Amino acid sequence: MEGRLFTFMSLIGGHEQFFTVVSHTVLVLAIVLVLAKLATRNLQLKPSGVQNLLEWYVDATIAMGKDVMGEDNARKYLPLITALGLFIFVSNMIGLIPGFHAPTANLNLTLSLALIVFLYYNFEGIRRNGIVKYFKHFMGPVWWLAWLMFPIEIISHISRIISLSFRLFGSINGDDMFLLVLLMLVPWIVPLPGFFMLFAFGILQTFIFMILTVVYIGGAVQIDDHH
Repeated sequence: MEGRLFTFMSLIGGHEQFFTVVSHTVLVLAIVLVLAKLATRNLQLKPSGVQNLLEWYVDATIAMGKDVMGEDNARKYLPLITALGLFIFVSNMIGLIPGFHAPTANLNLTLSLALIVFLYYNFEGIRRNGIVKYFKHFMGPVWWLAWLMFPIEIISHISRIISLSFRLFGSINGDDMFLLVLLMLVPWIVPLPGFFMLFAFGILQTFIFMILTVVYIGGAVQIDDHH
């Protein structure tokens, strides 16, 4: 819905969609950097405040990754997964504030995130296993079905880009439209249950993107275990 919402950023750069998305993306990055700075500014053995919150987030991410690809790999790929999760979560949440726009409601951004995941897990799969072994994995366990399995696997992996990007974009863009209609039709207090529901959806979409990233990386670097 181009130009559908007033945003505070439009007071600076107008209602042009590119500026709206870029400015809110920069805002989200600034918020993430501020949170990271607050969490690490005065590290304590008994954490509190932002440090406690982000340490819980890191521990939860490691626990999620450990079940899929082991603790060593979960810690190795922790920076990418936590960074993606935090960026997507803040992006989703900022769209719930009237006058702001969720960057993840734009397909260009979600497609960029999906491409990062796609390129990275394939790069890690080739780096860890070698190019021959990695692509041999695409041929399946039965050699005489390799001619069929290889193109199916290639299509399946490419479809992950579409799946990751459109799932996040469709959900958050739909949430934006729902929120717009809700604010137009009902008074101030009545939309609160809708806000809580959209908040839950934002968390859910963040978790889905993170767990799929974990699964894709785990499948790429642990070919033998995957078989």
